[in-house]
Amino acid sequence: MLRSLSVLLCCCLPVSALAASESWLVTTDLWGNPAYQLLTLERDGKRLSGELDGDALKGERTGNAVHFVVTDSRQQTYVFDGKVNGESLRGTADYPDSNNPKARVPHAFSARLLPLRPAGAPRVHDFTPTSWSNEFTAHRAPVLTVWPGDTVRTSTLDSGGMDSKGVTRALFGNPQTGPFFIATANPGDTLAVRIRRLNLNRSFADSLDSIVGRALTTGLAAKATELGKPVRWKLDPERGVAAPETPTERLKTFTVPLRPMLGGLAVAPGFGSAPLSTGDTGRYGGNMDFNEVVEGNTVYLPVAQPGALLYLGDAHAAQGDGETSQYALETSMDVEFSVDVLHGKPPPSTPRVESPTHLMTLGQGGSLDDALRSATQGLTQWLEQDYGLTLSESAQVLGSSVQYVVANLAGRSVGVAAKLDKARLQVLRPVGK
Repeated sequence: MLRSLSVLLCCCLPVSALAASESWLVTTDLWGNPAYQLLTLERDGKRLSGELDGDALKGERTGNAVHFVVTDSRQQTYVFDGKVNGESLRGTADYPDSNNPKARVPHAFSARLLPLRPAGAPRVHDFTPTSWSNEFTAHRAPVLTVWPGDTVRTSTLDSGGMDSKGVTRALFGNPQTGPFFIATANPGDTLAVRIRRLNLNRSFADSLDSIVGRALTTGLAAKATELGKPVRWKLDPERGVAAPETPTERLKTFTVPLRPMLGGLAVAPGFGSAPLSTGDTGRYGGNMDFNEVVEGNTVYLPVAQPGALLYLGDAHAAQGDGETSQYALETSMDVEFSVDVLHGKPPPSTPRVESPTHLMTLGQGGSLDDALRSATQGLTQWLEQDYGLTLSESAQVLGSSVQYVVANLAGRSVGVAAKLDKARLQVLRPVGK
């Protein structure tokens, strides 16, 4: 029954309306570990029916008193007794003892009534953050509820916690905006995040004159002992370039094209998983530092928690492959994105990025070998799911057409992206079409 650990916002009616159908978020205290589940209740007079985290229940409501029994797929029962007070519900849940099937264990629980989807067309939400997270976690309260098709306009800090005015607002280490709760997203789904706009909102970025250790030979490392000094860059959006603010004589005319990107993008890890530091990466995204997470591209992430709980941050004005200077051109940014939820097929084994021209999978691991294997597996899964290719057929496509890019060398894990030109797939018929 405890398949998910997160926050879910679903359609329901307020208590004052005496709704026949309600949805609640239940938080059960399991020896200090909060377990979040979706409770749906259908009322017929005093009788109750519905589901808790997908398992059927039966019970009754008398006045403000609620009693129901949940039966899971193994025919184990969970007994809930509580009282409604406005839009909250509190009481005790009687669970089977996982170590002794003949024993029962009481646990305190609470629940809150969940809101109704607004009527009408998808909405545009303007969200101004006032706090930021240094973890990708299921335990942080959502900052905003959005529905598939909705668009969000918001902003990020830089990796050091500095805002658009140069004021430190949060702890360094890639503080993230969020989480955004995506209604209807459930474990086993795929969240599609379309990056609509990434706009620089200040005139400078910070970096280092450094080369990450993974990119150094022993000889080069011996020469690099004095590297690691801060470098400030001037950003010129009108010209579309960045340049060192105090360049050496040889770099006084050196510029790089601006290509704003998000270094951080992730959903919360699944039940039983520890929160992920905003400096780390995993299957659910994270500090990916992949320079294709740019305006116009779509990122696909596997949903591990109801509502997904989407975080974003660590904006870069530009970044070379691998983020070899440890810092890219770190800056703050205004972000506009929209979301969709894909149901009905296995979620991706690793983050995916789709551009107008390419399919890309991001493998991450403790070594470049591990990351390359993960990226390759992710791309073969994509070809199988969307084009019906066998492994033999995928091998022929990859062997003739795949490109590999070192995406990230600067984190505790490394990233390799496998890229495939969509033009090579035009002769193939997508599955279901």
